[in-house]
Amino acid sequence: MPTILEKDGYRFFFYSNDHRPIHVHVRYGSGEAVFNVETEVELRESQGLKLRELSKAERLAEENKKLIIEKWHEHLG
Repeated sequence: MPTILEKDGYRFFFYSNDHRPIHVHVRYGSGEAVFNVETEVELRESQGLKLRELSKAERLAEENKKLIIEKWHEHLG
């Protein structure tokens, strides 16, 4: 489970057997969300995160989209 980024308590990561489309998982506290990032950053699913936490996670994913995609290709081909 490679970690891509940790910031302000948010942890962005992939699962080792993840699949396309390019996406990233993010955990904050006991909640988790998944954002597709292949084209636009788009929330795919969320569980246990408040709206403001989701908004911040989305903003961080947007700011680090290039890094997320680079790491996806490094780890998952």
